[in-house]
Amino acid sequence: MTDAVSLKPDLGRFGAWLPTRSVTPEVAAAIESLGYGAAWIGGSPDADLTWVEPALQQTTSLQLATGIVNIWSAPAPAVAQSFERIENAYPGRFLLGVGVGHRELTEEYVKPFDALVGYLDELDAAMVPTSRRVLAALGPRVLRLAAERSAGAHPYLTTPEHTAKARELVGNLVFLAPEHKVVLTTDRDEARAIGRRYVELNLGLSNYVNNWLRSGFTQDDVRKPGSNKLIDAVVAYGTPEAIAARLNEHCEAGADHVAIQVLGGWNEETLLPALTELAGALGLDRTN
Repeated sequence: MTDAVSLKPDLGRFGAWLPTRSVTPEVAAAIESLGYGAAWIGGSPDADLTWVEPALQQTTSLQLATGIVNIWSAPAPAVAQSFERIENAYPGRFLLGVGVGHRELTEEYVKPFDALVGYLDELDAAMVPTSRRVLAALGPRVLRLAAERSAGAHPYLTTPEHTAKARELVGNLVFLAPEHKVVLTTDRDEARAIGRRYVELNLGLSNYVNNWLRSGFTQDDVRKPGSNKLIDAVVAYGTPEAIAARLNEHCEAGADHVAIQVLGGWNEETLLPALTELAGALGLDRTN
């Protein structure tokens, strides 16, 4: 296992997860001002990562992280060049999250574990440090790989119970940053309807389904459109305080950082007010 004593990146306790493939400098600055330590960018960002520097230039301490760069669509040499460019300009402020994506969505998806190992070999050859990269990881095999070949793991669509098991598997020295979805409403039916729209998209993807089955959910739970039990487990809703309590369960289970995905729209008019409400409940140190 890598010497993770010096590898754990410091992204603060909470960050914002955006499925947008990029982030504007203005949104990045707003997220930082609310006290969040990181902005995670999903949607399989392109290898050039040209949006990173403008966002870092507009902020002072915010970390940017990819959640995740897809190994099938973003060649390792190009990603490594982008990492070097960003690291030279803004040392220690960019975290490279990589992963294999989904078998069902990628025509070239063959032997994903071996492909991921090969991708990490290419990043090693290009001198991308293990301390500034994490892996999308759900099952034991990839979680162990994350502990051995990176700073840690970024699990997606999981529960605090999964976080506890992941922490036990990878040990205390490895960075663990799960994502969790939230809906700011006290209307349970509305929250479940919104959450189900997003979760249902993943019910046909074997990596998530298999992980939920390993975690104790049943075939009925993971059959479309997803049971209330499953939706309630992976989507936090209620008052800001209730959502904060649920997110903190990940921290109590061993997470170093929780990436918060606000559901219901990702434009500034929806995202930032929700993150503002949550910032107070989470006790974040706002700068304005």
